[in-house]
Amino acid sequence: MITIGNSFRRISQAWFLLLSLTAVFALLYLISALFPRPIDPSISKYFSLALAEKARIYNYAPRIVYIVHLCLQIGFLTWLLFSTRGRILFQRVRNLSRNYWGVSVLSILAIWLVSTLISLPFSYYSGYYWQKIWGFSTQSQVAWWIDYLKNTSIDLVLSLAGGIIFFLLVNKISRYWWLVGSLLFSLWLVVEYFFWPIVVSPIFNHFEPLPKSAITSMVNELAHKAGLNVGSVLEMDASKQTTFANAYFTGVGSTKRIVIYDTLLKNYSLPEIKAVIAHEMGHWRHNDVAHGLLLGMAGGFIVFSILTFLLKPWLPKNSAKPPELWAALQLALILLLFVSSPLQNAISRQMERNADYFSLELTGNLPAEIQLQEDLARNSLADLDPPGFIVWFSYDHPPTLTRIHDLEREYRP
Repeated sequence: MITIGNSFRRISQAWFLLLSLTAVFALLYLISALFPRPIDPSISKYFSLALAEKARIYNYAPRIVYIVHLCLQIGFLTWLLFSTRGRILFQRVRNLSRNYWGVSVLSILAIWLVSTLISLPFSYYSGYYWQKIWGFSTQSQVAWWIDYLKNTSIDLVLSLAGGIIFFLLVNKISRYWWLVGSLLFSLWLVVEYFFWPIVVSPIFNHFEPLPKSAITSMVNELAHKAGLNVGSVLEMDASKQTTFANAYFTGVGSTKRIVIYDTLLKNYSLPEIKAVIAHEMGHWRHNDVAHGLLLGMAGGFIVFSILTFLLKPWLPKNSAKPPELWAALQLALILLLFVSSPLQNAISRQMERNADYFSLELTGNLPAEIQLQEDLARNSLADLDPPGFIVWFSYDHPPTLTRIHDLEREYRP
């Protein structure tokens, strides 16, 4: 009995530590968002102070919305797990059916529904309303809702499938569920990386090969210079949703591709487009997708091993696992992903930095590289002097001025 008591005491301490660390990070993020430092006058070398002030106003509300949304999600799941009313609700769910799997599915669906309803106003505000009033969204309200319902439907299917598999694992392989779970998660990552570009992405946008033009000649020239066999470079009709310009490298194996927004092709100069394509080729050359996949697998293994400790109170031996277990899993995942954000984003920023260096080496055109960063920042109202904590915690790309300064230091004429 003493051993059991000590074990549960350690688990409680682990939950307390995780919640406390989340609270500290959330508070520091909120303080940084609410009270940013004065804008550094040195940015006037590249941007006007008026633009910097405008960008700060644009970024202010979404940051607060993000952290409030996170706190509400955590608050709901914590209440559901640890309050008397939460326990009563789970008991009522049990009373709805004598079938164990029926109760499990109902719990998964109920938690998903409430979480989705909590997220809805924040998704609408940040994803549509805020972008619309600032002139970045090109969607009608109907078009936004259609995309939202597509996203939500995909999330529902994946949540339900993931939940059923999870309950199967903890009930059928109770001792090694976390190990099998981490292996299945790794398999899912491979499937997602391979099929997402050709199955899911086309649900939202149309993709077509770049037409024969100066840009295709440029792609072939850069690929030859980089020693790459670039399979496909596709144009995406992003302009039906946004004015933002972007490009990305995605897929594995035969689904590897560079995707370029039509907004980039229409609104940026050829030297800037060349810099973007060279940047994405940098990700290709450095095998960043494969590295990201391997890191995701390693991270999944670590997370599952932590979960097997955190979830012990809801994993009784030799009996069916309670529906509360799904709420505990959701809470643990949110907390673990949140507190590990700095590490994930530091890795991502380094990958982006290396891709910038590769682009500069490939094009040899420092003015075009800097012009690209300036135009991307102006056209998206990127924060030109973001709070240091927010950069460290949540930026997956280096800030604009950091990228410019890094490029200037790296340039070898």
